[in-house]
This record gives sequence, structure tokens and C-alpha cells, in this order.
Amino acid sequence: MASPVAITGIPSIPAPQAQLGPGEIRAIVYGLMTAMLLAALDQTIVATAMPTIGLDLGDAANLPWIVTAYLLASTAVTPLYGKLSDIHGRRIMLLIAIATFVLGSLACALAPTMVTLALARGLQGIGGGGLIALSQTILADIMAPKERARYQVVIAGVFVAASVAGPLLGGLFAQHLHWSLIFWINLPIGVLAFALTNANLKRLPRNERRHRLDWPGAALLVLGSIALLLALSWGGVRYPWGSAPVLGLLALSAVLGGGFAARLATAAEPLIPTEVLKNQVVYSATLAACFAMGTFIGLTIYVPIFLEGVIGLTASESGVALVPLMVGTVTGATLSGRSMIYFRHYKRLPLAMMSVSLACCAVIAWQGRTLPFWLMELLFALLSMGIGTILPLSTIAIQNAVERHQLGIATAAMNFFRSLGGALIVAAFGTIVLGGAAGGAGGHDVESLIRGADPAQLALTFRFVFLAACLGLLAAFGFLALMEERPLREHSSPKMTGTPPETSG
Repeated sequence: MASPVAITGIPSIPAPQAQLGPGEIRAIVYGLMTAMLLAALDQTIVATAMPTIGLDLGDAANLPWIVTAYLLASTAVTPLYGKLSDIHGRRIMLLIAIATFVLGSLACALAPTMVTLALARGLQGIGGGGLIALSQTILADIMAPKERARYQVVIAGVFVAASVAGPLLGGLFAQHLHWSLIFWINLPIGVLAFALTNANLKRLPRNERRHRLDWPGAALLVLGSIALLLALSWGGVRYPWGSAPVLGLLALSAVLGGGFAARLATAAEPLIPTEVLKNQVVYSATLAACFAMGTFIGLTIYVPIFLEGVIGLTASESGVALVPLMVGTVTGATLSGRSMIYFRHYKRLPLAMMSVSLACCAVIAWQGRTLPFWLMELLFALLSMGIGTILPLSTIAIQNAVERHQLGIATAAMNFFRSLGGALIVAAFGTIVLGGAAGGAGGHDVESLIRGADPAQLALTFRFVFLAACLGLLAAFGFLALMEERPLREHSSPKMTGTPPETSG
């Protein structure tokens, strides 16, 4: 349809749109939480079913690709979703992400071989890379920063539900039904998310500022991040860190990263605007979240080995013992989000809690093996609570510090660098653990740590793991302390005055 300008030659003033009511906001939030649940559940439900999948498909050697393919794809495309949503609108990009994720889930459920399953997981990851970042961006579109803080308990609830239900459902489906159900379950959830978001997001405001996607920069970022993630995934596990494949991938990622940096400096409109990268709040909050989330992911992966190999718990007991570490982050995120509503100096609580986290981690590193079990569980809970306080604060602070037309790429960039930080810290933890295994038990894999390692030697190894975690927490604390504490905007974002509703994008 031709625009009024083309017909009359006179620019028209868009009719003011009604403000979104509480019921409409809740409906949008429910749709976004359903989309987030897709991505969050997929990160937890696969792990417990992997051994069964390997046996059923007869290709256990390539089993790690089920995780690696998804990680590579979802991390690499996250910035693209952010930029494309700034160009074409949030709604259309979120619908594309949901549809791609559901299509990938269908392909996973029907996969006859490990190769096809890995490829399907890559397709699933291409969709999953946009679900969380776009949902966070849309929340920023419809609510002022102070209003968004009220919904942190809902967002945190989605992730704790996925953390608890995912492993249970994965094990139940794999053992008593069929492993493909871990992918079939995404179809009804995805259809529900599509239906809820398709209708409710049509009233989102559109940013009329023109954008262009820097395709060369996007290609350099995607390929460079894939090379780096492959090196981090294979180093010390599939190949030695000093091997030609790992060093070659690291060199390739460095070259491509340098090319991307050059592109940022020379492109007319780079993929990530330089004013976003130079924004003091953006880079400080991103680095704080990067180190905090990376440390948390590393602990969730390796603490079960500590509990089984050093403390002597069974696999099921270690799963239960991990609950305080998981629930603590949700509690911390809720406290931090609520405090941002009432306190002008919203960094004080996270800084205080991060100090507690650092102290708890130091105690575990010092006396981990000799601590009473109840006290160790309490320390894990307090440790993760501090980490949880950073997560909502970093997202809201970044979205509060950038222009509306940069919300998508700023939020996506934060998620992208947070994922890369997680991969780097997990790789560092893995190098410490597997190096200790090689020195103590002669093993180079996780299974040998539990079955053949000397508990005393493993306890010494994990002392260095927890000391490394202390360094990660200290870095997160430092960048959070450096972050400028700008007052949160209190005006209502959902007032659609002066911007047409998002009907086509």
C-alpha cells in the first residue's frame, strides 16, 4: 500500500496509539516467557538423555556434537537477531526464531543418525539464538527499566523451572519412553509461544530510523566465534591444547576477530555500533555479566564431579545437592530486580552479595573437603545468590543506557559476549580439572575423575578450580563496581505515541 507521503506529498503525523494496559502487558510477558522456556528447557533436558541417544543411534563417538552444534549456532547468530530486529521489527524476528527452533526440534525428533541429529541441532540453535535476546529486548520495548525490574521474578522462575524440570524430564523420557520426546515436547510449547506472540506483539512500536546490516562484518563475527568455540570445545578433550587443530582454530579466530574489529572501525554502519561498544555502562555491565555467568556455568558443570569424586555422593545425590546452587541464582536475581524498583543506588545490594559470594567461594576452596555437608550447601546457595544479583541488573542497566533504536543489538551483544565468556571460563575450569586428572589418575576424561581418581588428589585439583572461580567472581565484582550507576528511566515505554504499531514486522 502506498504511503500518505507518496499520495499527497505531505508527511502525515501518525495517530497516537493507546497505552498498553496491564492486561495487555501481562499477555505479552506470558508469550515471551513461553518463548524463553523453549530455549531454557533445551539447555537442560538434553544432558540426561545423551547416553541413551548414543546407544540407540550407535554412534557414541560423535555424541558431543549434540551439544556443540547447538552451542555454535545459537551463540554465533545472536548478534544477527539483535541487529535484524532493529531493522525489521521484533515481532517478525521472534516469530522466525520460534519457527526455526520448532522446525529444528522436529528434525531432531526424526533424525535417524547422529550426523543428521547434529545438523538438526544446529538448525535448532539458529532459532534458539534469538529467543532469549529478543524476549529481553521486547520487554525493554514495552516497559520502562523500573517496571521491568518487577518482572525479574517471573523471568527467573522460567529458568529455575527449566533447571529442575529439564534433567528430570530428559531422564524420564529416555529411560521409560523414547529419547525423541525431549524434542517432540518443543512442538506444542513452540506452537503456543508462536500463537501468543503473533497476536500480542502486533502493537509493538516500530523504530523508523533506517538501518543496514553489515554482511561482511556479520560473516566475520559468525565465523570467528565458531572457530573460537570449536577450539574451546575440543581443546584438552578431543585434541591436546598444543595440537595443530586447536592452535589452527585459535589462530583463525584471532584473524577473523581482527577483521571484525577493522570492520567495526571502517564500516558505514557496523554490525555493533561503536557508540554502543564505547558506552561505559554497556561494556562494564557486559563484562560483569560475562565473568559472573561464566563462573556459574563452570561451577554447574564441574561441581557434580567434586561432589561425586571428592565428597563421595552418588550421581542422583549430587543432582539433588546441586539444587541450592541453581536456586540461589533465582533468589539473587529476584532480590536484585526488586531492589532496583525502590533504591536509587541499585548497585549496592549486588556488590554486597558479590562480596559474600567471593568469601563463600574462598572458604570452599580452602576447606571444601572437610566442611560439614549442610554448611557446604549453604555456601553454594550464598555463592550463587551473589551471581544472580548481577544478571537482571546488567540487562536492565544496558537497556537503560542506549537509545531505543539500539536496544536489539545492545541486548544481543550482551548475550553473545556472555556466552563466549561462559565458554572461555568452562574451558579454563576443564583444563584445570583434566590436568589434575592426568597428574593424579592418569585420565583425560570426566568419567575417569570419578571412577579412578584419588579423592585427595582430586580435592587438591578442585582447590585450584574454586580459586579460579574466585578470580572470576572478583573480575565480575570489579567491573560491576566500575559501572556507572545511571538513574533508571521511570517513564512508561508502552505509550505508542508518535510511532505506528508493528503490524508487518
